[in-house]
Amino acid sequence: MLIREATVADAEGIAKVHVDCWRTTYKDIMPSDFLDNLSYEKRKELWIKNLTRDGNYVYVAENNEGRIVGFISGGKRETNKVEDSGDLTSIYILENFQRMGIGKNLIKELFFKFEELGFKTIFAEVLEGNKSRYFYEAFGAELLKTEKVKMAGAELNLLVYEWKDISPVLL
Repeated sequence: MLIREATVADAEGIAKVHVDCWRTTYKDIMPSDFLDNLSYEKRKELWIKNLTRDGNYVYVAENNEGRIVGFISGGKRETNKVEDSGDLTSIYILENFQRMGIGKNLIKELFFKFEELGFKTIFAEVLEGNKSRYFYEAFGAELLKTEKVKMAGAELNLLVYEWKDISPVLL
């Protein structure tokens, strides 16, 4: 498994992982018509923008055939006003590749970048029904707050996690 910094040429592969993961991860959380209508092409456009935006860092996991099977992204959200902090904005790994250490390697790569940038505190947001919240907890994130959000016509609980110390993740 290769973990590397993403390039614009990876936008299509990232988009495919993103859509496929939303369909499996959120199948019992979000309306099925919303998930059915997700578009690889629209996600590709989104990822081209994300990959070319200053201050956004994206890493991919490639399998032995060179296919992207997971990714992580982060930086500092415009809404984040906390000094010396950043945000893990997304991490998705195809279902068949989960529980193989890929997530650990992706988060370490991003957090090394955050350390280089001088970020001391990291935030991550996750929908309550998303099991990845346990991944964050396993890596030392603590639940900071819960907010109500509307997405795809549904009212959902958004959990905000915080790492006050990223050094254990880097070990």
